Amino acid sequence: MCGRFAMDDKVNDEITEFVEATGRRPDEWRADWEADYNIAPTDDIPVLIDSPKNRELRFERAHWSLVPSWSETLKPKFPTFNARAEGIVDKATWREPVKSHRAIVLARGYYEWQGPKGSKTPYFIRYPEGELMGFAGLYSWWRDKSKADDDPERWTLTATILTSDAVQTLADIHDRNPVILPPDLWLHWLDPSIVGDQALVDEAVRAGVAEAETLRFDQVAPFKTSDDGPELIRPVDEG
Repeated sequence: MCGRFAMDDKVNDEITEFVEATGRRPDEWRADWEADYNIAPTDDIPVLIDSPKNRELRFERAHWSLVPSWSETLKPKFPTFNARAEGIVDKATWREPVKSHRAIVLARGYYEWQGPKGSKTPYFIRYPEGELMGFAGLYSWWRDKSKADDDPERWTLTATILTSDAVQTLADIHDRNPVILPPDLWLHWLDPSIVGDQALVDEAVRAGVAEAETLRFDQVAPFKTSDDGPELIRPVDEG
């Protein structure tokens, strides 16, 4: 599972460089990300999406918990910040987004906790050199029907992160891990002209297994839900 992660402000330059390399950089970004080292469900998260209407790559802020367009409220009755990859197209919440509303959720790394309740040890999991990490995700635009048609706040972009069984190297910490895609598969995952199905999700999971096996995990100091700052991801053995 992925219930907390971190993203510094370097993503603004890194994602600009990535998109410029595709030749599809939009005139104006919709997100100017500020560092957040303690991102929790329902917080804003940085995402990359490919608009089905104009095929524009968009760097956006999204509400972390996917809310289907048919939901009456922005708070579903069940958690939607993670989506299990197994049998995902059989679930009404995920079926439509899988088809063409897929996202890359950008992170520097994520946290997991090991041990019994009350004395869990936090770990921060990242690429060995701290490279930008891209989680396979899904998104949905939710319309607030209480707001007028001309209210710019009537639409909220919402997103979830796909998870799969943990690879062996991480299984002792947690039995699930986010599906992490290498950058050379980001555009393929995002492409709305590809009708997503279980086979596409399974392909992403296989790629994610290979990525997860390369990750490093470091014990970090315990922190509170209100804490923030780069010290949260500093390994304890570095002082």
